[in-house]
This record gives sequence, C-alpha cells and structure tokens, in this order.
Amino acid sequence: MKKEGKLIVFSAPSGSGKTTIVHHLLKQPELNLDFSISATSRKPRGKEINGEDYYFMSLKNFKKQIEKDNFIEWEEVYTNNFYGTLKKEIDRIWKLGKHVIFDIDVVGGLNIKKKFPKNTLAVFVQPPSIEEMERRLRNRKTDSEEKLKSVLQKQKKS
Repeated sequence: MKKEGKLIVFSAPSGSGKTTIVHHLLKQPELNLDFSISATSRKPRGKEINGEDYYFMSLKNFKKQIEKDNFIEWEEVYTNNFYGTLKKEIDRIWKLGKHVIFDIDVVGGLNIKKKFPKNTLAVFVQPPSIEEMERRLRNRKTDSEEKLKSVLQKQKKS
C-alpha cells in the first residue's frame, strides 16, 4: 500500500457526535475528502446500507479477511462484532486523489495513527455528558436495551 494522501481520523464513543461532524466536513468540497467505509460483522441497524454505511460481512468472511491480511486495522469491539478498515478502501480513495476521513472507534484510530504517523490527524470527540450520550443513543432506536447498557457501562469505566 503506497502512502499518498492524508488520513483524518475522528474517533469517539457511540452517541458523541463524530458522525455529524464527519458528514459536515464531507459537504465541504474544498477539503477534498472521501469517507472510508468500515467493514463489520454485525447486522445492519435501521436504514444502514451495505457499501454506503458499512461493508456488512458474515463473521466467517470477516475472519477470512483477517487471515488474508486485508485490513489496515481491525478489532473485536463486542463479542463476535468485528469492525475494521479494508486496505482496498484506502487505496480506492487515494486513487481518486482525495484525503481519507474516518468515523471509527478510538482503538482503530490509534492503530491507523501507528501505521501512518506522518499522514494521520487523529481527533477525539468527547460526548457532552453520559446523560446526553444516552439520550442520543436511545433516540436512534437502533440498539437493544442490553446493547445500550453495555455501551454506557463501557463509557462510564473510561
């Protein structure tokens, strides 16, 4: 993989506002950005579209892609819920002559920064409060109560 453009990584817990920021920046044509679509082994939520919001893969296929070393970074965020950035996704964007903007979790962002230290700008978005984060996640109505409690508990520990 040839290092070409810039990598702008926005990372934060779910419900922090990173997606809203990334969408705003993507609307600024002078920034010459394109969105890196992450791969995941989880099922689509709400109105998510394969190839637009995520590349949805079966757990078996995701693990096969790991074995083939097709990811720049990946991790198992929750049991059997893998997320990662495919190498071909970065290549696709750089071939367009654009800079890559990411909306990923903190560990994934740090892994990209380690691999591309001179090309990467990493921005962490902190939620205004745990209460506001919970309100946003509940208003989305995309996660089960069990999943919400898990996400909120994880945030309270950090």
